[in-house]
Amino acid sequence: METVTIKNRSDLAQWAIERARAIVAEEGGNLCLAARDQGDEQIAAAANALGQAIVDALLEVFDGLTQE
Repeated sequence: METVTIKNRSDLAQWAIERARAIVAEEGGNLCLAARDQGDEQIAAAANALGQAIVDALLEVFDGLTQE
């Protein structure tokens, strides 16, 4: 993952949009496949992975803000 400098709200909004797209592209597809072809356990696992990716992204930003 590359380092991004966030100087203002616009930069943060752009980062959030790009990161959300990447998360959905990565994990959302797995959730759709699980919902279509798998049982409840696989759906739950895919949904948990999507949620964890979102949490990780938020913590990444928070950690970057608290470094200074």
